[in-house]
Amino acid sequence: MLTFTSREKKIFRSLDTPSKIQNFLNRIPYNFEPYRETCLSPRLVLKQKRAHCIEGAMLAATILRFHGHRPLLVDLTTNDRDKDHVIAVFQRFGHWGAISKTNYAVLRYREPIYRSIRELVMSYFHEYFLDNGEKTLRSYSLPINLAKFDKEKWMSTESDVWYIYDHLFDVKHYPILSRSQLAALRLAEPIERKIGKIKEWDRLKVVPQQKLCLKI
Repeated sequence: MLTFTSREKKIFRSLDTPSKIQNFLNRIPYNFEPYRETCLSPRLVLKQKRAHCIEGAMLAATILRFHGHRPLLVDLTTNDRDKDHVIAVFQRFGHWGAISKTNYAVLRYREPIYRSIRELVMSYFHEYFLDNGEKTLRSYSLPINLAKFDKEKWMSTESDVWYIYDHLFDVKHYPILSRSQLAALRLAEPIERKIGKIKEWDRLKVVPQQKLCLKI
């Protein structure tokens, strides 16, 4: 099942805490998908040195699994004006934390201090907004154990793993707001919006390198 190469094992061995996994994920350039939409497997992320949110979450789940955790993802869904987000979740000291791949200053790592998945998810609510300040987070899934896809060799395949992406749409999601709460939401403040626009990776600098990588 865990058919990792010696190089992969060396990398995974060194990433023996969630914090180290997050640091490693942060060093991987953001996947701007210069040629087509992708859903790269963990092995392809390491080979191509690029990842967007679900790709980073699957790699994090793989490394967590290498160290004895279950490979768990949680899907965060938004209204139809924003994009969903996927995080890898883990438990330490009886509490939940999250590893996250994002290109923005927000929606990032969460310390394992949350008593439930809902409590963890709600920690993202005030940071999840559009440029106009509209807060968009609407629902979440319970943890999805990727071990169910082991027959597909999702960790080591050289192909995209769209079946995992599709599965996230099919599982039950739990709403976080009532209609009255939705109607009463306040916009994020201008200073929050300014901070929210800060990006970690510059598309103009990263995409040429990704194109070169894909051509080799």
